[in-house]
Amino acid sequence: MSKKPNANAKDAKDGKTVIKVLARNKRARHDYQVSETLEAGLALVGSEVKSIRDGKVNLTDAYADVAKGEVWLHQMDVNTYVWAHVRNHEPRRRRKLLLNRREIDRIDGKLRQKGFTLVPLSIYDKGGKIKIEIALVTGKQDWDRREDLKKSDATREIDRAMSRRR
Repeated sequence: MSKKPNANAKDAKDGKTVIKVLARNKRARHDYQVSETLEAGLALVGSEVKSIRDGKVNLTDAYADVAKGEVWLHQMDVNTYVWAHVRNHEPRRRRKLLLNRREIDRIDGKLRQKGFTLVPLSIYDKGGKIKIEIALVTGKQDWDRREDLKKSDATREIDRAMSRRR
């Protein structure tokens, strides 16, 4: 009889917890300037966990805010789980983020400043638990986006030149 791996299994080679990215919000880094990132837990129901592990989650329009001393994630679309039938979840319900009081107070102070928003960057499985990476961001101007594109094009050209040289 074989044993199942531990839920908090660590990689045998270097002793680090295995992280599997389940979804990314690619649009967030394009539209916003990231000033600070945080890792938070999510309060989920069973069908949501199974659906997220299947990769049926969309973070594109999602955002978070602080209400009554708690951080809530809005507009994260988690598709219904096919096999959950009766006990299925609502796809776009608001979900509570699990953070320390000190982190919540710091985030609340930043969000009260003009221009800051809290958006999710990625959702991942870390040692058997679903975690989300959220970021305090400010909106980018058009010239900021053009500058980022110029930098990425320049690095791409440098990489091509170096690969041809080899």
